[in-house]
Amino acid sequence: MPSITYIQPDGSSRTLDVPAGTSIMQAAVSNDVAGIVGECGGSAMCATCHVHVEPGHDAALPPISENEAEMLDFAASGRQENSRLGCQVLLTEELDGLAVRVPDTQV
Repeated sequence: MPSITYIQPDGSSRTLDVPAGTSIMQAAVSNDVAGIVGECGGSAMCATCHVHVEPGHDAALPPISENEAEMLDFAASGRQENSRLGCQVLLTEELDGLAVRVPDTQV
């Protein structure tokens, strides 16, 4: 069961163990992680699950699709090089220990 750590803008963090195949967004929403909204339910249509991936698991991340890249351009907190939509990244054993920063704002 992979673990993921969500780092809040104030520096506090929370680590969750979730079933493989769960998205970063699903894990956050189902566990009441502050700052991850997921308004569109995971269809990559809103960018309210925007996260900044901490270094270390870059090679194991799936490639960014054209649709995800487009939505990230409209993220409320601004796109960075390490930006991803949480709904588009499924947690796997290869991503065990992944850490993401939650942006200051999503909407």
